[in-house]
Amino acid sequence: MFPEHIETELLELRQLSEASVDVFELYELFSDSRGDVTEVFEHVPQEPYATVNETRERLQKAQSAWDDGDAAQYAIVTADEELAGFTGLFLEWERKSARIGFILGKPYWGNGYAGECAMALTDLAFDRLDLELVAIGHEAGNERSNRAIEKFIEEVGGQYDGVLRNWTPLGETIADHHRYTVSREEYERAIEDDTHSDSL
Repeated sequence: MFPEHIETELLELRQLSEASVDVFELYELFSDSRGDVTEVFEHVPQEPYATVNETRERLQKAQSAWDDGDAAQYAIVTADEELAGFTGLFLEWERKSARIGFILGKPYWGNGYAGECAMALTDLAFDRLDLELVAIGHEAGNERSNRAIEKFIEEVGGQYDGVLRNWTPLGETIADHHRYTVSREEYERAIEDDTHSDSL
């Protein structure tokens, strides 16, 4: 149902699984012993990996969700064949909608990768999976994600829906969640407008 590989201008998205991702490379990128990992996970409802086996279990869970049709999760790979992080489209079939999530290792921040992932997964949601709505969001205080998401939402003609208070458990705190959405109609209109302006 989901494509195993997606190519973008700067990236290749590969199915997040033991078969296509080096577990040691993923562990090294998000290990709890890494110096910059605290910043990476500050606003993410997940803990850094404590062991290689924990990383392996993460890949197995991604494979299981893929097989069940619950989520299409991908490793984010750069043009230099470096693992930069992972992203996912999490399905809510009964609502004809999906939610996008992503996490990037700190060395790969600021390269526009988050926007490319969001665009690729929105294409997947509307063009292949026939969904009607895609949601994306960030936790309060995550200004870097805020900027990337607002830029993406502006490009695809979506909107800011509002704040979900006390929504995301982050360690000992519960963060507010800022939610944005784009509908299929808004997306198609934005793409058509962009194509038209490019041809002028």
